[in-house]
Amino acid sequence: MNTDSWRHGVTRYQWLVLLVAWLAWVFDSMDSTIYALVLQPALHDLLRAPGGGPASPEAIGWYGGIIFSIFLVGWAIGGVLFGLVADHFGRTRALVLTILIYAICTGLAALSQTWWQLALFRFLTALGIGGEWAAGAALVAEVWPEDKRTKAAGWLQSAWAAGFFVAAILNLLLRNCGWRPIFVVGVAPAMVALLVFRWVKEPECWVKARAGERQAGGARPSKLTELFAPGLRRGTLVGSGLAFVAVFGLWGATNWTPTLIRALPDLKGLVPSDLTSRVSYATMLLNVGSLAGYLCFGPLADRVGRRPVFALMCLGSLVLLPVTFLTPRTYGQVLLLLPLLGFFNNGIFSGFPIYLPELYPTRIRGTGAGFCFNIGRVLASAGPFLTGYLVTVLGSFGRAASAVAAIYVVGLLILPFARETKGQPLPP
Repeated sequence: MNTDSWRHGVTRYQWLVLLVAWLAWVFDSMDSTIYALVLQPALHDLLRAPGGGPASPEAIGWYGGIIFSIFLVGWAIGGVLFGLVADHFGRTRALVLTILIYAICTGLAALSQTWWQLALFRFLTALGIGGEWAAGAALVAEVWPEDKRTKAAGWLQSAWAAGFFVAAILNLLLRNCGWRPIFVVGVAPAMVALLVFRWVKEPECWVKARAGERQAGGARPSKLTELFAPGLRRGTLVGSGLAFVAVFGLWGATNWTPTLIRALPDLKGLVPSDLTSRVSYATMLLNVGSLAGYLCFGPLADRVGRRPVFALMCLGSLVLLPVTFLTPRTYGQVLLLLPLLGFFNNGIFSGFPIYLPELYPTRIRGTGAGFCFNIGRVLASAGPFLTGYLVTVLGSFGRAASAVAAIYVVGLLILPFARETKGQPLPP
């Protein structure tokens, strides 16, 4: 990719907007990832038997899946709710509020004394995480130049991989401190809210659209109802379906990678700090591939179209999940496969800040993108719960996660109904 050509014509303020949204999504990812990294030690502590005995792997899988599922429900509710807030009150106001919510509630999770308290704090954290994406994606799409929007969206999504790296590094640095201090560090993103409040203004197209709505008074139907109007219904159903597939695969399979690493035979007997280090290194390599996927989606989508790249990511994930989770028998073999899995399984998410804003006019763009990207999480919230159940039936996290990979067949079946938006401007 020729970076000089796509930097030309971008103002300092547009770069500032991308930077601030990128930082918000970095910490969004970090706070989201923290739980996956400390799942086993946290639940090992919180589920300890009354007599002091350790929690069983089955119990950790069961309650871990429940908390993952509750987290996804909160993410879905937050995405829809704050998408509405972003359309009604503004992108920047919604961004500030959601950052504060997920930062503060991540820190509060360190105070958990039971598994259900941890689940509650993760639910509240997820409200902010889901809402931040809706506001940030709409903001970048509306501020950046039309011909450079897909590449900006790819860079925005790359923040998710950066957040994984930050979480993995924190996990590595604090490996001898227990799981609670890692949650405390999650308060740090509150500083980004201050940057948004001071430096970022509402996009001009939103200001005009909102002024038009005020003049129209109560003439328009509710924003959620509009998503299913004849001209928009197909895009809403397709966008929600694709997001459901991507989220189900990620949270039902790939996000169990730290638990898979801890269960590898050649790592048995390591002291907890050394085992935590191995998990951090594996997470970093997974996200090396993820970063490549995020950055490649935009240029590929501009060249061949949105639908073919979504199909490529679904097919790659369908193949790589069972290969990664069932084939390896050693830590070294897993490390070789994780970047490939990350490219497809995580790279697909770069398509959503590109594709979803293209489906809706300005007045309901935040609502539409937030609804599609997050409503599927209500159904996808069954993914971690299903994986936890499959662990008890199939006997291992590897076999359970591999079975979940079949969800990508659903994605391939949805894509023929998707509208191709390559080369088309954002709807006014």
